[in-house]
Parts: sequence; structure tokens; C-alpha cells
Amino acid sequence: MFGKIVYINDSIAHIENLGGSSGSNDLMNMHIIFEDNGQRILGEITEINDKVIKVRFLGEFIDKRYVNGVLRKPLLSSKLRIINSEELQELIGTYNEKTFVLGESAIYKGFKICPNINDLFSNHLAIFGNSGSGKSCGVARIVQNIFGNEYAVQFNANLFIFDAYGEYKNAFGKLDQINPNYNYKFITTNPTDPTDVLLQIPVNLLTLDDMALLLQASTHSQLPIIEHTIKLAKIFSVNSIETENYKNHLIAKAMLAVLFSSETISNKKNEIFTILEVCNTKEFNFDSTIQGLGYTRSLSECFEIDSNGNFGESVLITDYILKHINDDLENMMAPNDASYDLKDLAKALEFTLISTGFQHNDTMHDDAVILKVRLNSIINSNLNHFFTNQTISVKDYIASLVNNNGKKAQIININMEDVDDVYAKVMVKIFSRMIFEFSKACEKRASIPFHLFLEEAHRYIQKDNDTFLIGYNIFDRIAKEGRKYGVILDIISQRPVEISDTVIAQCNNFLIFKMTHPLDIKYIEEMLPNISADILDKQKVLQPGNCVCFGGAFKIPMIVKLELPNPLPYSSNCDVSTCWKMSTEAPTEEETINVEPTVPTDSNFAVPNAN
Repeated sequence: MFGKIVYINDSIAHIENLGGSSGSNDLMNMHIIFEDNGQRILGEITEINDKVIKVRFLGEFIDKRYVNGVLRKPLLSSKLRIINSEELQELIGTYNEKTFVLGESAIYKGFKICPNINDLFSNHLAIFGNSGSGKSCGVARIVQNIFGNEYAVQFNANLFIFDAYGEYKNAFGKLDQINPNYNYKFITTNPTDPTDVLLQIPVNLLTLDDMALLLQASTHSQLPIIEHTIKLAKIFSVNSIETENYKNHLIAKAMLAVLFSSETISNKKNEIFTILEVCNTKEFNFDSTIQGLGYTRSLSECFEIDSNGNFGESVLITDYILKHINDDLENMMAPNDASYDLKDLAKALEFTLISTGFQHNDTMHDDAVILKVRLNSIINSNLNHFFTNQTISVKDYIASLVNNNGKKAQIININMEDVDDVYAKVMVKIFSRMIFEFSKACEKRASIPFHLFLEEAHRYIQKDNDTFLIGYNIFDRIAKEGRKYGVILDIISQRPVEISDTVIAQCNNFLIFKMTHPLDIKYIEEMLPNISADILDKQKVLQPGNCVCFGGAFKIPMIVKLELPNPLPYSSNCDVSTCWKMSTEAPTEEETINVEPTVPTDSNFAVPNAN
């Protein structure tokens, strides 16, 4: 089959094809060994024609270990042979407690690809492929194989799967059947089963950065408004005389600023009544009683305009307001263990709106109003149900996420199916930020690894303006720093071109299913300078369930065929043919729209002749 080496140029050897056109096609993509003087160089067959077989050099076997790269090209007199099973085993790995079965080699039938768990999962991983190429099934199979390892129980694993469409519940719901030590937890916005857990995020854990993203802040001038709002919400969470005095102080200062402004008397009245409408206490509301000399007035009556165009009780008003101003309260500290919800934040934002510095600053006031509209929009949507006033630390909250009825959950599946993309992205960022901060605070660095599987990652890891606004993007930060703290990104996407460049550049391993979009292929080629044109060509023609694997966990790029997961995720195509057919049985409400079928009676209506 192999004749002499005709010539060698760059990294390609041109070998005489003794077999001609017959019996050579099954050699495509197989690996051969160049042997001379104890040196064994590995090559891959990349092209075959009637006369020549082209082989690309990949690396070298030194003793029994394989090393990428070739320092010295083989001699023209080198002996050629197909790689043997021992050498192949060195490339594909051996199944043991430190590895797992990824799938079967698409080139060498019967040989399992077993990457080292550390090499694959201690670095960021990217899984790309078209819709329908087998990504979801591939991810499900990989995770099932990890937990199905007969040599090791992965009890301390923490796999957070952010599920865009609720696909993985069926695939992992019976994880405990693999081993009773395993547990699966399904956190969702729409619980339907008794074991489902409602997704909830304690508002007290939201930082200034989180709130800025949640309220879609776009300018730096909005950050101090949000910061002041959070401070007030924490202070107001404590029901005390001092808190009430602080509220009265804020209202009094706002009213005083209006009274001494250059506005017309009618505008002043309108502004003060607006303040009392949105921010009021027992001492400051329309019906509050103000004691004069031998008479009383309600607060609203004090602002009646007399015949001279002035407030009839201006002196009484001023004295009453000044009595409630206490500048010492400006330094009031917010409690660390405050309990409040989004409605409390909205109330605090109203007080922020009337505070000195915002009321007569048009730019800041407009920024605050935008934030107010967005916050109220969230409160009036179903998103409000996912944010609670539970008081808890980040450490205890992370512990609660991995706790499943008193048992340790290894897979925490967070379903974001019913959350709008804009807010789903923010919520995933909030979870990721808390996990990252928890990991950084661990006494022993990287002692508790977390894997963040981001299904449809292009929904979350985008080229946002986070860095401009708050100084960083949490996914970029995790991509650059997370590895040393044990926080690993596993991104799954059909559109890598929409994902942050920084994140992709930090990925060390890649599983590429079939991709055909030229922009995505070009993007991967530009982002990964070490990727060869041969790998790109291979992934274009892959069958569903097959992927090209390369990176630090793989000695050489490999085409791997993954088995179908058992059970399957909810990711298959709609069975249109079955759905279209009229059944003799009555359909359920979920299976049909409530419209009675009718039969056309028009004599002109006819089914086209199939012939």
C-alpha cells in the first residue's frame, strides 16, 4: 500500500501509492508512523489520489509518550506503517477513575475516546454546532457518562446547567438511578412537578452592579442613584423611630428646597403635593395635623394660596419643616442584614427622587425616572416572583442551591425558559457573580469546583457594555480568572460569532459539531489561530452526534461519535407528520386548539392528483 516517500515539504509527506485507486479510500484520516533510527513520527493521511498519498505530520512518540510537534522531519528512507493499538491507546486514553468515556472514534471502530477529566474540565470548554447537529444530546451524553463512570463516584461535583429551553430535565431527572449518592435538582420559574423548586433570588444579595444590569442602566450618572436607593432600602427595612425620623428628614429637606426655589407659588404647591403623594409618613401626609397658636391645620390646608399669592400658613409650614430636619441622620449606616424586596426598592427610589441633589437636577432626575419606570415594570411582571426578601448570605445561598431536600445535588438545572432574554441574561450573570465571589472567598483556593454549563450561550455571553458601565463583564472575568478559583465555563452555542471574543479566546478545549454558517466558521478560524483548515473542513460534513474534538484534553484532533443519551433531553424536532394526522381518539386540550374540524363542501375543491 505505502511505497517510498517521494518528497517532503513543510509539514506534508508525499508517499507513493502502490494500491492505486482501489483499496486506498478506507485509509483517509487514518494515522501512520514514520520510523527511522528509533524515532517514531505520527502523521495523518489527508489526501489520496491514484499516485500519491499525502500525510500531515502531527507529533512524535518519545518512549511511550506522545508529544505534539515535530522537531526533525523523517528521512526519505523511513519505514511506514499504520499506527498500532498501543500507540493509538496513548492518543485516545484509557478508561479509569481519572477519565471518562467521551464516545467512540469515528475512524477506529471499537476504540473509545477517554479524555482525562482534569484536562477537559479544569479549563473552559466550548461546544459549538448548528441546530440539530447533536449539541444538546452530546452534552447530555457527556454528563451521563461522567456520572456513569464505574471506577469513581463524582459526589462533590457541582454542575450548574443554565437551561434556555428546559431540555435537560428528562436527561438527568433519574440521576439517582445511576448511583443513589447522586441527586438532581430542577430549579425553574414554572414548577409543575412536586420535586421542582421555584427559582428565587434574595434581593439583599443583589449588589450595585447587579441592580445596574437588572434596571438596564446606561449611564454612569445612574449608578449613584441606584446606590442611594439600595442604601435607603436597607435603612427603611428596619422599623424604628430613627428610621421614621430619617424619612421625615428626607421629606422635610425636599419640601424646604421647593419652598426656597424660584418656582411660582402654584408650581411649588404642585411639587410639594407630588412629594407628599409618593413619599409620606405619619408626620408628612395630606392629613397630618399641624399645631398653630390656638388652632390646628392639616398639612394640605397649610398650602392654600391666599389673595396675595402666598401660602396662607408659610410661617407655620417653615417651622414645622425645620423641626424635622436633622443633618446628623445623613450619616446613618445601613444594616448589613437588611431584608427587603423589589417593592421596598421602588419605595426607596421614590425617596431618592425627592432627595436634595436629584429634585432640581434635570439630568439626574430624568435618569432616576427611567430607572423608576423599569423597576416598576419588573415589579408588575412575573419577574417579581423570582426576587424575594429573604435575608441570607452568599455562602448560605450557594449552599441552599446545591441542597436538595437534605441531600447533596451534583447537577443543579436552572430553567430560564419563561424568562425574557434581557432578564434571563442578567439573572444568569447574578448567579455566576455570586458563585465566582463564593469561590474567591474559599479558604483553600479551587477546593470546590463549579461548572457553569450555559446552553444557548449567545443569549448570555454577549459583547455587552458592562465593562463601560460597571468596569467588568462577569463572564469575561470568569474566563480570565475563574480557572484558578475552580469556576469553569462550559459554553454551548450555535452562534459563536455572537459570543464575547474574550471568553472564546480563553477556552482551552473545543467540541465542534457540524457547522455550516460561513461567518461562524470564519470567526472560529480567526479566534483560534492554531486551528487547522483540515479541522474546519472535517466539521462541515459531520453527521449528527459526531464532533471534532481538539484542545488541551486531546493529544491530537479527533472525530468522536457520541452515543445517544439515555434518557434523551427534550431537544428533538417536532413530529409534524403525527401532529397533522386526524386521530380517531379525542385529543387533549394540550394537543389541539379548540376548533372543530370541518370538511370542505365546495364541489370545486379537489385534492391534486399525485400523478
